[in-house]
Amino acid sequence: MTIHKSLRIKTGANKMRNVLKRDERLAILQKDGRWEEGKSVYGLPKTKTGAVKKKK
Repeated sequence: MTIHKSLRIKTGANKMRNVLKRDERLAILQKDGRWEEGKSVYGLPKTKTGAVKKKK
């Protein structure tokens, strides 16, 4: 059985996501100095994900 064309992952599908996983958010917060080791991982502050510029 093959996968339908619409469900395949294309090579250009590596877009910037607007929702990060908890470990990704922790890495950004640690880099910015807004989170210390030992704090609760629940209720983390929001982080900016960055914008992707379209190529012409």
